[in-house]
Amino acid sequence: MSSEVSPDGRDAIGRTDSRRAVIAADRVAALAAALDLDGVPGGGAVLPPAWHWMFFNPVARRRELGPDGHPRRGTFLPDLGLPRRMWAGGRLTYHAPLPVGAEARRESEILDVVSKTGRSGRLGFVTVRHRISSGATLCIEEEQDLVFREGAVPGAPGAAPVSAPGDARWSEPFTPDPVLLFRYSALTENGHRIHYDQSYARAVEGYRDLVVHGPLIATLLLGLAARCRPGALLRSFSFRATAPLFVDRPFHLEAAPSEGVLSLWARGPESELAMQAEARFDD
Repeated sequence: MSSEVSPDGRDAIGRTDSRRAVIAADRVAALAAALDLDGVPGGGAVLPPAWHWMFFNPVARRRELGPDGHPRRGTFLPDLGLPRRMWAGGRLTYHAPLPVGAEARRESEILDVVSKTGRSGRLGFVTVRHRISSGATLCIEEEQDLVFREGAVPGAPGAAPVSAPGDARWSEPFTPDPVLLFRYSALTENGHRIHYDQSYARAVEGYRDLVVHGPLIATLLLGLAARCRPGALLRSFSFRATAPLFVDRPFHLEAAPSEGVLSLWARGPESELAMQAEARFDD
């Protein structure tokens, strides 16, 4: 496929990709160790929610990487001419268990590409749908929202923070350290330098420090959801990132029941809302 920059990227709508993977027990054990969990799901056990993000990821040659550490865009994801990338949120529906040790297939399709101009400049929004199956069984449907932005402008003011809710029934502190960020990047084949290269994160992308992965925060929130609703069957999960969290700065994973769903959020060190989420269960 062409690697030329499309003016709006809408020619990528309908583009598809197919990948296969074995839900390897050693990788599952490695994530459990990185998260300091005592229970390790073995072969045949149900893969915990969001742990499928370790699998199906492209492995690019070094010469195929962009300056940010991601594979260069223009093959599956469109090249919008915007250098900064953020996984802003998503929606997951769980249809059937995905067992550890199973062979699985992920079918992906670009659903939409939208260009806008905001206070921070030009923005590109790409929505990708994934359908993960094992054999003939559809296990997980997912939509991911990716945002592409212009290069950072030194000294430019950031968006005003929004305060996190103050009605948490459950609240757990968490401190992300550099080793965790490195291990999660490795396990998810995520080469984005904002998670491990401090000078790049600060000087090029304008962050104050190493950035905690949005999918890692969502995974931690799903872990809290399971502890809030032990024994309940997760049916859907949605999340939206609203502000970055940084290495070595403690934040809180919080939750409260709300009109038939479990509302979850990550509260940053200054009580800012870093991520909002909702989980729905079958009891």
